[in-house]
Amino acid sequence: MKGFQLIFSTLQSRKHPNGEHISHWLVEVTEKIGIKGVTILNAAQGIGRDGKLHSSTFFELADEPLEIIMNVSDAECEKLFTLLNEEKLGLFYTKTAIEYGTV
Repeated sequence: MKGFQLIFSTLQSRKHPNGEHISHWLVEVTEKIGIKGVTILNAAQGIGRDGKLHSSTFFELADEPLEIIMNVSDAECEKLFTLLNEEKLGLFYTKTAIEYGTV
């Protein structure tokens, strides 16, 4: 199948306006849309678009960078971005055209 790989970059501490962590909220939204195969990766550190170093340390795990990765069809991508645009979260993403499937 042809579609897209979406990678959303955020911080563990970032929350949706409803108070839920962005990562959990995004996974719930993808489930409702019918997207399967969402992965959340924790990163040791990264430089955010704010230019600041963010890292998971023993004292402060809230600043831990996260990536939420999913492979989606064109229709799933359209549904997801329609919803995300309505939310106005300012969530950073990359979108890459891919071919995917199982063998």
